[in-house]
Amino acid sequence: MKRCDWSQKEVNIPYHDEEWGVPVHDDNRLFEFLILEGAQAGLSWDTILVKRENYRKAYDNFDPAKVAKYTDAKCAKLLENPGIVRNRLKVAASVQNAKAFLAVQKEFGSFDKYIWSFVDGKPIDGKRMLHGDVPAKTEISDAMSKDLKKRGFKFVGSTIMYAFMQATGMVNDHLVTCFRYEDIARETRETRESARKAG
Repeated sequence: MKRCDWSQKEVNIPYHDEEWGVPVHDDNRLFEFLILEGAQAGLSWDTILVKRENYRKAYDNFDPAKVAKYTDAKCAKLLENPGIVRNRLKVAASVQNAKAFLAVQKEFGSFDKYIWSFVDGKPIDGKRMLHGDVPAKTEISDAMSKDLKKRGFKFVGSTIMYAFMQATGMVNDHLVTCFRYEDIARETRETRESARKAG
């Protein structure tokens, strides 16, 4: 079974096969990926995947309303937790991002509606032939990063946000030779067709 080049390690396979590139429209899951992608900065995704369950426990299952209320004492406790990335700036950013996330929800009705507007609500088909064809960032991730920073988000550089787009299915960057590429492309076509008929 052919998979994307990056997913060969055993720790990556379930995530690649079941989650990566599948469109996400649930706000709590979008918040989870926002925090995890920021935590990954300077590290490997393998490191974050191994710690993911620990993050869910430490961060109240990524409930932004709860994370936004974390006190200095709570943050100090997080920095003592070996199950997560113990980086003071990243922990502080997660609380700030929760507050900014809630502000976006209030303004747009949902974070989903806001973030997907950058791709007009439709996943981009990357049609990548080789791993080297996959960009680190794009004009869309540049624009997304700029707007998020303006809204007070931290650890949302363009490269981080492009990884976020890939993870949440805003772009299908499975290589065309990967068995998941056509699955997701087909689901996207079906979703678009349903939306067209409904609209």
